[in-house]
Amino acid sequence: MSGSANLDLRTPIGLLFIVLGAILAIFGVLTRADTVMYAQSGGINLNLVWGVVMVLFGGIMTAFAVVARRQA
Repeated sequence: MSGSANLDLRTPIGLLFIVLGAILAIFGVLTRADTVMYAQSGGINLNLVWGVVMVLFGGIMTAFAVVARRQA
């Protein structure tokens, strides 16, 4: 495999989730004292929760890409 072996979509997808998740998590941390904003979600800071989930998912995708690159 020549050209297609270098095309691993896990790397840009992982980095995208890491960046967007970090932005969302930072926003969640900065607005954690705003109880009115989180009243509809039962007081749960969903921005922080889903930001952390997105960062973890991005890290897993990036790790899979690194492992696949080392095995190739």
